[in-house]
Amino acid sequence: MNSQEQARKHTIIYDRPAATFFEGALLGNGGLGAVVTTRPDAVLIHFGHNNVWDIRIAENNQEHIGTFESLFSKLKDIPDTYASLSEEEWYREYVTMTSENYNFTYPRPMPCGSLLLGFDPRTTEVLGYSMYIDCGMCEIHFLNEGASATLQVFVDQQADRLWVAMKDSDQAGKAATFFNRLKLIPDPSTPKEIPSFRAAIDTSNKLLAFHQTLPFSCLEEEMRDGHPNDRAFRLSARIAPSISVQESSHELEVLLGKEAGFFVCIKLDEGLDSVISHEIKPIDPPTNESFAYALSGSLQSWNDYWSHSGIILQDEFLEQIWYRNLYFFHCAVKPEATCPGLFANWSYGMIGADWHGDYHMNYNTQQPFWVAFSSNHVDKHLAYVNMVDHILPISQKWAKEYYGLRGAYYPHSAYPVDMNIMPYPVPHWGWEICETPWTVQSLWWHYLYTMDKSFLTERAFTPMKEAVLFMVDYMKRPEAHGEAWGDDRYHIFPTVVPELYELTPGFKKNSDCIVDLTLTKFLFNAFTKACGELDRNDEEAELLAEVQEVLHKFPDYPTAESQRGKVFVSVPGEDPEVVYNVPNGVSTIFPGEDHGLHTSPEQYEIAVNSYKNHRNEGGNDLVFYHLAGARLGQLDLERFKRQIKYCLLPNGTCTDKLLQSGGRYSDTTAFDYMGSMGIWFENFALPAVINECLMQSYNGILRFFPNWDIEKYTEFSTLRAVGGFLVSAAANREDVLWIEIYSEAGSRLQIYSPWEKGVRCIHSRGEEMLTGNIITVDTMKGEHIRFLRA
Repeated sequence: MNSQEQARKHTIIYDRPAATFFEGALLGNGGLGAVVTTRPDAVLIHFGHNNVWDIRIAENNQEHIGTFESLFSKLKDIPDTYASLSEEEWYREYVTMTSENYNFTYPRPMPCGSLLLGFDPRTTEVLGYSMYIDCGMCEIHFLNEGASATLQVFVDQQADRLWVAMKDSDQAGKAATFFNRLKLIPDPSTPKEIPSFRAAIDTSNKLLAFHQTLPFSCLEEEMRDGHPNDRAFRLSARIAPSISVQESSHELEVLLGKEAGFFVCIKLDEGLDSVISHEIKPIDPPTNESFAYALSGSLQSWNDYWSHSGIILQDEFLEQIWYRNLYFFHCAVKPEATCPGLFANWSYGMIGADWHGDYHMNYNTQQPFWVAFSSNHVDKHLAYVNMVDHILPISQKWAKEYYGLRGAYYPHSAYPVDMNIMPYPVPHWGWEICETPWTVQSLWWHYLYTMDKSFLTERAFTPMKEAVLFMVDYMKRPEAHGEAWGDDRYHIFPTVVPELYELTPGFKKNSDCIVDLTLTKFLFNAFTKACGELDRNDEEAELLAEVQEVLHKFPDYPTAESQRGKVFVSVPGEDPEVVYNVPNGVSTIFPGEDHGLHTSPEQYEIAVNSYKNHRNEGGNDLVFYHLAGARLGQLDLERFKRQIKYCLLPNGTCTDKLLQSGGRYSDTTAFDYMGSMGIWFENFALPAVINECLMQSYNGILRFFPNWDIEKYTEFSTLRAVGGFLVSAAANREDVLWIEIYSEAGSRLQIYSPWEKGVRCIHSRGEEMLTGNIITVDTMKGEHIRFLRA
């Protein structure tokens, strides 16, 4: 399989001017992001970068926040007859006070300005663009004086540069240009209170740039006079030597001649203000040779990326979704840059600024990285791991000073800036306990899918242990167990259901949330296994004993009787007809991984009932809910495709879109209100749903095509499985044709046999015939194993 050739089949084509942000073509290298829009009179490219933020942070009222215990004791005194805690004046005032910092517009991703290439629409017409996802090249098509013309635009994969060139039928740079002006435009939403940008034009070298300081401090005098921790960025553009240039009367604009050899190189520098000089810095003149050199390196990078995995499906739309979203994923994230927030590295004006574009730790931040494992792009997950390292100190501090407990309490919201207190200490969402085990869950997945003990030792174990310490202490608090509960269990109390109820009078809906339970169980079991893998059972004996004590007296998952039978619900006593936002009721299936095709018939039936009974208002379900369906083998692919199409934007990405009123939304709510907020990074995980339809390995046993019709030819190449296996397979006419597995770590391999009459197993030690429902093979590191029908 040539995955890059497969990707090219899914070029994004837009057949008219793409004048708005969400029509434009998306480019990126994991740090730098660019949106290529085309007005009828200009090409306008907007720049962003994962590292570039308005880094100011408000941390007022620290002395008034108090502690968990002091607040909890007051909340217990509020009558449970109230309809809402907001009926209590002191609590309303407390929420207002603790919300104050989050109500500032900063921190947020800072747009990095735009490049405009203008032309005369009387002679030149934009026809549209082709975004070649196999190589990251955007070609913009024109008619100029009746003749076809093409502009090529790509982001360098080796440096934070964007390249532009006119192309004729043979090669870039030979055709004469029709562009008559070039302009750099600082972002119009740049806060007025921070220092103004500094502009510079050097017409002799055909170079223009602007420098923007990003203050560290919120204090007026420190913003004015500077602070050692101030950051900055500089956007520069250099025009090819062959193009004549003269300065315009407009700021940061030059007028262009119409000679041949049109190349432009745009460079983004970012870092400490003391390092990003205020003076204009030279860029090597862009020429045919430098353009070709940069393009060659970028093509090699894309070739390497696509070589990691691939699929061939007869379902063209799902294949398109798979390749396009993995393209966007590569553009949006790399471990050398800051972990993306809600809207990744694409921004303009206030697009990308809602909720600060921050890290929401109740699925939003985790979800995009679900695709990294099965799609065999585990290196991308290191960006998330770096983010966990960043928030660990504030999480430890909050656990100790606010809760008075060991370990780390991971935050509801966080920023990639220096933090002294939790950005969102408001109890009605900030007390979501699930976020602590959820934050570290993928660290264990990283180990399972790679079997990399160095990673487990150096990057995963400490954050996981810190989460375990907190959860053990929290569940063993006197308020969370004992006679008042009428049982001998350790409970998770109080807590808040993600995106539902907030805190309720009498804490009626604030105990044993199913998301908390399933993720805490996952965490405890993962930590226990991690200690065994690293030979730390003796060293961690005391903590392991506490973990086993809690697991032995762990609460049952809450259930209710619905029209479809028994179902899981988010908290005890909940109405099974409730409209969810986050699909809490299916969380034991995913991400909890407690239920699925591997579970007992009784538990499987409850899980299926829960999946089918689930009501979701939309916005947080496109990947999450359907991935659970795939794990159960119950996903209706045609309905899944229809919902994807409902959420699709012109640029090929999927936005978050509402599905029904009756939850938090009314009949007058605009069902597309989130579509204009930004590029939803989380939805790039859509390929993970398709991967789970083709191959599952979460319980350590590989299962093939569990949610796929294999009547027509289907093939996948080197999807990654638990155990450090790279797995390829093909099927046609209701039969699995072959399976090939590469063992990276030499783990024991188990597969559910797709052939009733036995398996022909070919490996480095020869060939053997194997029978049974589960086939087991001890592998050697670096070994290829092939399975065929006996």
